[in-house]
Amino acid sequence: MGDGRGSGRSGLEDLLQAEWERHRPAVFGAAYRLLGSVADAEDVTQDVWLRAAGADLQDIGDLRAWLVTVAARRSYDILKSARFRRETYVGPWLPEPLLTGPDASQPVLVDESVGSAMLLIMEELSPPERVAFVLHDVFGLEFVRIAHVLDVSVPGARQLASRARRRVAKAKQSAPQASKAERERLLTAFRAAYEAGDLAGLIRLLHPDAVYVTDGGGKVAAARKLIHGHERVAQVMVRTGRQWRPDRIDFAEVGGELALVFHREGRVYSVDTVQITDGLIAAYRRVINPDKLMRL
Repeated sequence: MGDGRGSGRSGLEDLLQAEWERHRPAVFGAAYRLLGSVADAEDVTQDVWLRAAGADLQDIGDLRAWLVTVAARRSYDILKSARFRRETYVGPWLPEPLLTGPDASQPVLVDESVGSAMLLIMEELSPPERVAFVLHDVFGLEFVRIAHVLDVSVPGARQLASRARRRVAKAKQSAPQASKAERERLLTAFRAAYEAGDLAGLIRLLHPDAVYVTDGGGKVAAARKLIHGHERVAQVMVRTGRQWRPDRIDFAEVGGELALVFHREGRVYSVDTVQITDGLIAAYRRVINPDKLMRL
């Protein structure tokens, strides 16, 4: 790690400080991909910084890999306990929205692995599979590091990543990612129909087997079960549109994808993402849990 800048402990501290901002997005990005929570990822990032500031970094050759490994180990502990929290969560659970556009407050390494669809796919993996997949397939870490995080053998870590990769590929094949242009076209039309209370227009934009998911976390009124079918979903949309009367609906990049952000009474009221199949909205996911919106 040493490069001649400073000497002794003071020089290492100066180097760490200089390098931290460069590697912080990777630390946060690893934690967010593993946990699906901005709040938890920020806590992990702070823990990693404190660990690095108090560690002997003299013999560390790859600082980025070391920092991401520390983040993964801490996230793995949280992820295992999070399974219990998910089981007791009120209603459907959705990832906490992460702004990833040019005005985002939290920089992150953006790719499809921070999109809501991918995070929900990874939510179906076991904690060890999720860690192995993120560290190897997203961050390119060696299996010896992954094995150390998971306390398994190197072949065991390799097998976990391979199994996760197959499950992710199968899920992605059943729900291929829409192009940016197609997503923008659909969301623009959807916003117009929503604002107009146009039931027929909404039905035309929704897949016949569309599903509507709302995450209120028991903090606000929200459907605690999935709503199925384009007509039923459209009816609910029209009704909630009349009840909410949003001040405005903005476009924003969330998890690397275009999303709708609803504002009401001077604050963000919901963040909505979609999954597109055959040119229609197949899944409409709405986060209204205020705890997940307070950092936006």
